[in-house]
Amino acid sequence: MSELEPGPELRPRSELRARPGAGGAKGLARHGRLRKAGPVGTIAKVLAATLAVVLVSGASVGAIAFNSLYSKKTSVALVGETQGPPPQIGAIQGGFNILIAGSDTRAGQGGIGGTTEDDAAQLNDVTMLLHVSQDQTNAVAISFPRDMVVGIPECPFADGSAHTKPYSTEAINTALSYGGLPCIALTVQELTGLPIQFAGLITFQGVIDLSNAIGGVSVCVTAPMVDPYTGIDLPAAGTYNLKGDQALAFLRSRHGVGDGSDLTRISSQQVYLSSLVRTMKSSNTLGNYKTLYDLADAALRNMTLSNSLSNVPTMVSIALALKKIPMERVTFVQYPGSTGQTEAPYVGKVRPNRELGDQLMALVAADQPFALDSAGDGQGSVADTSAPTAPATPAPGATSTDAPVSNTGLPVLSGVRGQTAADRTCSVTQTATGNED
Repeated sequence: MSELEPGPELRPRSELRARPGAGGAKGLARHGRLRKAGPVGTIAKVLAATLAVVLVSGASVGAIAFNSLYSKKTSVALVGETQGPPPQIGAIQGGFNILIAGSDTRAGQGGIGGTTEDDAAQLNDVTMLLHVSQDQTNAVAISFPRDMVVGIPECPFADGSAHTKPYSTEAINTALSYGGLPCIALTVQELTGLPIQFAGLITFQGVIDLSNAIGGVSVCVTAPMVDPYTGIDLPAAGTYNLKGDQALAFLRSRHGVGDGSDLTRISSQQVYLSSLVRTMKSSNTLGNYKTLYDLADAALRNMTLSNSLSNVPTMVSIALALKKIPMERVTFVQYPGSTGQTEAPYVGKVRPNRELGDQLMALVAADQPFALDSAGDGQGSVADTSAPTAPATPAPGATSTDAPVSNTGLPVLSGVRGQTAADRTCSVTQTATGNED
């Protein structure tokens, strides 16, 4: 990856040391009663838990998984999390937030992305927050650009002996190096104002194994996509079924997409994500128990989960809540920001648009569904004009506002990049030039 000169309090990667922290979330919602167990019930529990992988990973590149195979899981406590009895089986009550992070570690990845010497620090190069509304009629997945400059709060060391010092101007993807998954959760909580009840961290190999388990994900590109830095090579415009190394290479490619920035890469990733949701919720996936088991197995072998997420009843409860949300009500957005800044500490980084970001977070916190200007941002992704367009469904309880209103009756949040899981889009691609990423 290219090295950019850090501004004030922006450390080079080589100076960062991984310090896995501890922590968690408060106030988990109550659940329904647990029915008497039996052989059939036990099988159903495993399958429902596997379904949780399908539903949650569809909105998060497979970053959250069920926990029926306890021997394969790794878990940590989020800050403030306390131990208690597991919830009973039944749809989780009310809204909740799930943090999804992807580590760029080379350790244990079989040479994917380079050797461990290539990158001394572990960075969270994917950071997403999935918010489910209180009435569970809609969900919003917010992607945070990896180089967006934010505040990193104090994060505890794993042994509780001390805390890292806070930083006011750091790239968000350094949070993993400062304090592990709990530090990412603290950072996102501070930025968004939303409490995080559940969290998961996945590796490169996890993305590869999950794409293989599902049989690949179809993506559309507007032109040849050739990026020697990640290894993606799609020779012509069209639709490709990607799995394994190619799926990972597509998700990692920056120089082969749009203007070569991390912002257009996120838009391209949303092409994959929306297709992944449609694939996950198809009968070919949900009706194939081996596929579901393979998905869960692959996720658990490549993930670190928060303690709050690492039990079967919780995953089943999340699955029961998520499965009823229609695809047009699962919205992918990126936290607004801009590149090309000349003012420190934003040189070579992403400067957050706080005003627009506050508008976004106010709608999310209020559980107010919203529409976007268009599917895709027109730079990293565009609408697939060859795909059929589904009729818009009015949102339950949609009300008129002073803001522009879409044909769904929802207020339009202008200036925010994104799309719904129902939108069929194509990545705006190019042959890569520039420095390795």
